Amino acid sequence: MGLVPVSSSDAMDLTTPALLFPAISLLLLAYTNRFLTLAQVIRQLNTSPNRGAALVQCQLPGLKRRIMLTKYMQGFGVLSFLLCALSMFALFVEAELPGKLLFGASILALTLSLILSLIEVLISTEALALVVSDLEAARETGSPR
Repeated sequence: MGLVPVSSSDAMDLTTPALLFPAISLLLLAYTNRFLTLAQVIRQLNTSPNRGAALVQCQLPGLKRRIMLTKYMQGFGVLSFLLCALSMFALFVEAELPGKLLFGASILALTLSLILSLIEVLISTEALALVVSDLEAARETGSPR
């Protein structure tokens, strides 16, 4: 069986952008949890007696980048959600071309959000690698911290 080509005259209905709603909602929830965890880490570092330690200081640039990335990934996620809702509205009022364009823009915003999320995860894992290296160095020297 072969694939049936889709012609440009095939209509797009409300269900297509509606499929993104649960995914975007869950993504925004995950982003919020990551933001809250990042905020908690920063607040704990600020109150830590070791806040001037080299390990903490070398993580500050990464924390700053993660804050910025989190802001933009949440922003693009919200933009994707809004564009998806506008796409559904356009399709509801039978404005198919604007609905398709808004849906395409929604997918692009979601893609940007996911790329930024991946970059944030990579920075986070770099920070964890620094902590693990510090723990290994402490084990080798026999120092408690």
